Amino acid sequence: MSKVDHIDEGDHSLVTAAVADAERHTSGEIVTIVADLSDHYEDIGMAWASVVALLALFFYMLFPDFYLGLIEGITVGWEHEYSAREYLAILMTALGLKWFGTWLILKWMPLRLALTPKYIKMARVRARAIMMFKVGTEAKTIGRTGVLLYLSMKEHRAEIVADEEIAKLVAPEVWGDAMVALLDRVKAGQPGDGMAEAVRQMGFVLAQHFPKGSENPNELHDRLIEL
Repeated sequence: MSKVDHIDEGDHSLVTAAVADAERHTSGEIVTIVADLSDHYEDIGMAWASVVALLALFFYMLFPDFYLGLIEGITVGWEHEYSAREYLAILMTALGLKWFGTWLILKWMPLRLALTPKYIKMARVRARAIMMFKVGTEAKTIGRTGVLLYLSMKEHRAEIVADEEIAKLVAPEVWGDAMVALLDRVKAGQPGDGMAEAVRQMGFVLAQHFPKGSENPNELHDRLIEL
């Protein structure tokens, strides 16, 4: 994945400070991760290329005389009676070029993302967040009170994934205000402010259910992790 180009050192400091402040009031541990992109959606590019090729085949079948005329125009001055095999070879070549040309155009990520259905982007971001949670947060605290805030910049999607003890007491919808605050600021070009505000609101929720005890070691890094 490429480096995020909307997060600067000030954002890192802002989010890190927000995590440290939130954890002063709770035994919960907040991990923050920001990624430029959660998936390259190569399969989406190939799917669209296949759709274009199939549509081209449909039009070739619907208007055969027009396309045969194009072939004759290209070979003007050369009289040749094409066999069925030769016509098939020309057809397959044309379809292959359509497929490859579309796939090449969709190598441009903004267009590929625009043509990726929203539900697929949501699922891919969620899957990446869960993977990051399992690697760096899940069962990494004594009380299983870790929670991950994950932001994927290009998809404008975020996820909150909580360890089992938190998930028992805090329903997913409780994090709604934190998510709204984060995504509103991301869309406004303020991802650092958004993550910091989300962390503050997550801290309020955690403090209600997991107040800070007499012994509360800092078990996970406070710093913002950039992928």
